[in-house]
Amino acid sequence: MVSVVWFRRDLRIEDQKVLAKAIAAKKPILCFFHFNPQQLSSQPSPNQSAFVDSVLHFRKTLHEAGIELHLAYGDMINSFEKLLDDLPDWTDVYFNYDESGFGRKRDQLAAQFFRKKGIQIHAYQDHYLHGSQEILNQSGQTYKVFTPYFKVWQERAKETPIELDLSQGSWIELATADQVLNQVASLTDASHLHQAGSQQAKKRLEEFIDTTLGNYDQLRDLPAYDGTSRLSSYLRSGEISIRQLYQSVSQAPASQGRVTYLRELAWRDFYNMVYVANPDQKERSIQKEFDLVEWDNNEEYFTAWKNGQTGYPLIDAAMRQLKETGWMHNRLRMIVASFLTKDLLIDWRKGEKYFQEMLIDYDAASNIGGWQWAASTGTDAVPYFRIFNPITQGQRFDPDGEFIRNYLPELRQLPKKFIHEPWKLPEDQADELGFQLGRDYPKPIVDHGQQRKRAIAKYQWAKEAYASQEHQ
Repeated sequence: MVSVVWFRRDLRIEDQKVLAKAIAAKKPILCFFHFNPQQLSSQPSPNQSAFVDSVLHFRKTLHEAGIELHLAYGDMINSFEKLLDDLPDWTDVYFNYDESGFGRKRDQLAAQFFRKKGIQIHAYQDHYLHGSQEILNQSGQTYKVFTPYFKVWQERAKETPIELDLSQGSWIELATADQVLNQVASLTDASHLHQAGSQQAKKRLEEFIDTTLGNYDQLRDLPAYDGTSRLSSYLRSGEISIRQLYQSVSQAPASQGRVTYLRELAWRDFYNMVYVANPDQKERSIQKEFDLVEWDNNEEYFTAWKNGQTGYPLIDAAMRQLKETGWMHNRLRMIVASFLTKDLLIDWRKGEKYFQEMLIDYDAASNIGGWQWAASTGTDAVPYFRIFNPITQGQRFDPDGEFIRNYLPELRQLPKKFIHEPWKLPEDQADELGFQLGRDYPKPIVDHGQQRKRAIAKYQWAKEAYASQEHQ
């Protein structure tokens, strides 16, 4: 009898639920990871490169502990069939299941195979502090508003980290084919790699708690400062467990920063619950009336937005940060999403998919939830008539232009007074600086005031059109 531990986005040894469960069963264990071509691109994106790098780093970590991670590539069912041929005594499979999106469909298909072959399934919820069905309202339904959800969430007991002893396990080695190793190597681009591994995650967590957590509530909205945890990429790959993170933060000295950060972890659970309740939300607006919004979808504007060439300094600095680092400050994610949808009048789904490609911390539930929030189409979303002003947002959260200057070198010499509105720089000062708007930096591609009016009108029209359809 043999157990297979199937790793996915839980790339760690510490506080590893499925490993602990498999070791306790006292059967020989094979550690396994499957690369599914349906989730991969031949042109490695920052998102893909970072995740594959994390898998390979985890494989190295296991190897150093005397355990081999067997890799497979190709159709999932075919890969399982081959694994069963190699391990005819395979009787049990352990994995941390996904509740939503592609992962849910994959797990359902895998479960059919395992049942057909008589393989016992041991599946666990490991990615969130509370699974989607753990916190429901008094009617037994999922919450649609965050605040009442959070009131219950913060009162519920949380799982604590799990202790495990690798020396108690009996480990099977199964060589990975050279062809698979070569295929996996082709899935990454060295220019997109990041600091992978659980040790890096733990180091980052310790630094965050020691230097930033206490003032997190004040610093988190200032992109020029390292005021966020920067742990999101490790959470999405499971290089740190949500239980370890929650316990470490909860045990830190009391502060408003700690309160605010724990609230963010609740948002993570909330958006997972929303995705499970709305499985089509990657393609459909949760507020159905806003599927009728008639987007302009100007491709030149979309390209300018992606390349940080809109003529609005904070927007452009944020988009260049994303392009250069594979990460973007959370406050800026909201601002650039609002700008794309309500200034450029481009469908939020285009922006969400671009973020999926570019973010090294991409999490479907949180990313889709964030985009639907900013576009006013989702659960507990910002009202459609609340539209971020890209100029005043910059003046408020990057008052000295420090963040802008870091990512827009062409504006570094501009005085603070004009860093957020370079088009207002007097001609004589521009000549003195050798700066020419339209040559050194683009003119604004749209007028915010005019586009705001157009956006509100489009949303209002969609609401009225939907209401009319409902009454027909």
